[in-house]
Amino acid sequence: MSAAEQTDGDETPWSEVTPEAARRLLVAAVEAFAERGYHATTTRDIAGRAGMSPAALYIHYKTKEELLHRISRIGHDRALLLLETAADRDGTATERLAGAVRAFVRWHAERHTTARVVQYELEALGDEHRVEIVELRRKSDAAVRRIISDGVRAGEFDVPDVPGTTLAVLSLCIDVARWFNAQGSRTPDEVGTLYADLVLRMVGAQK
Repeated sequence: MSAAEQTDGDETPWSEVTPEAARRLLVAAVEAFAERGYHATTTRDIAGRAGMSPAALYIHYKTKEELLHRISRIGHDRALLLLETAADRDGTATERLAGAVRAFVRWHAERHTTARVVQYELEALGDEHRVEIVELRRKSDAAVRRIISDGVRAGEFDVPDVPGTTLAVLSLCIDVARWFNAQGSRTPDEVGTLYADLVLRMVGAQK
């Protein structure tokens, strides 16, 4: 299985993308964009990786940018679900923030190839699609900010600047996609646990 097909236990990676030819093209695009960057990747590159002709790509995607948007939308939807699920859970703000960070970091480690495209190719999207994705990122920010604000009100956290701290937390988690190596010494779960501890220290969580 390719790096772009690795998921959190999905039976069929990218199963929401149909038909099968469209799914194969999307997987190929993830790999190509992660390896070469969006602008350096051609539709011929993508089709070749999928074992198809360049003409076959246009049956399923009108443009290369439409492919990027599909990847970005799916990735941001999944990331947002992780954060909002953690924010809505019962428990203290400390427990919810630790859970959110563990899940968010684990996703960026397990899906590091996909996450690099999702998080670092935003500027390659067209205006309409970029606005859509920025709104999803705003919702992710709001979910983490809500947890931190709850912790401040409850006296669990010592955070003078909630928006700035929220940005720092999200940036720290997202950066995992840039450096994580599946052959490295730490597993995604271990990195998630490490980062959860670091973030709790960042917000001054009470022991």
